[in-house]
Amino acid sequence: MSRRRIGLYYRCAAFLVKPPMLILFKRDWRGQENIPDHGGFITAVNHNSYLDPLSYAHFQYNTGRVPRFLAKVGLFKSGFVGFMMRGTGQIPVYRETSDAAGAFRAAVEAVNKGECVAFYPEGTLTRDPDLWPMSGKTGAARVALLTRAPVIPVAQWGAHEAVPPYAKEHKFRLFPRKTLTVVAGPPVDLSDLYESEPSAEVLRVATERIMDAVTAQLADIRHEQPPAQRYVLERERTARPAARPDAADRTPAPLPQSQDVKEISE
Repeated sequence: MSRRRIGLYYRCAAFLVKPPMLILFKRDWRGQENIPDHGGFITAVNHNSYLDPLSYAHFQYNTGRVPRFLAKVGLFKSGFVGFMMRGTGQIPVYRETSDAAGAFRAAVEAVNKGECVAFYPEGTLTRDPDLWPMSGKTGAARVALLTRAPVIPVAQWGAHEAVPPYAKEHKFRLFPRKTLTVVAGPPVDLSDLYESEPSAEVLRVATERIMDAVTAQLADIRHEQPPAQRYVLERERTARPAARPDAADRTPAPLPQSQDVKEISE
């Protein structure tokens, strides 16, 4: 199968979600021509708001290629949301259990069947104080190197203004209407790594390329220069296990303009 038909559950979800998305938000969508018409592929998406999955799914639904997200298994047990996630074919991630590898196998199978699998390579909402992408986990790279499917970098911006990450008060700031920007870039070139053994170093290189591409897309949207070094969540957890940067009420400080430019665990 080269292309997955949009099924009944996905159409029902779109029927419920698209009207409020169109009413509540303005859209700035670019790069939909980079979403492949046929064949399996992977998207790597940055994550700075709980609204991100709806914004990105809306963007890609309109191309006719629906994504299958990897999401923590708890979401599949939560009433109507879980019912729709199962019906739309999302992939549960069983972290730190004997079933943890099941998500990887399901992702590979989906891509090989001609479907799109969407990864948030950071594995969670970014903790970077200015909401730049953090270091990535290797799940997307692993699937890409095994299937040799194209990896499309996707950057999102604006959802954090409507649904700020980690906000303790005013968790929804819908008015005035915010603009949700979603930009898909050209495929990340990993072809020189296809014949290599998937060692830790090869996976690191592939993951860095993917995160560099996503970050470049976001830098183009924001017209800002990203930090020289990417935020490393594991380092923060080691130093301060309970710490979280208070990004909820921060607006990223503008820098000099540059060129206009649920992830499985390792």
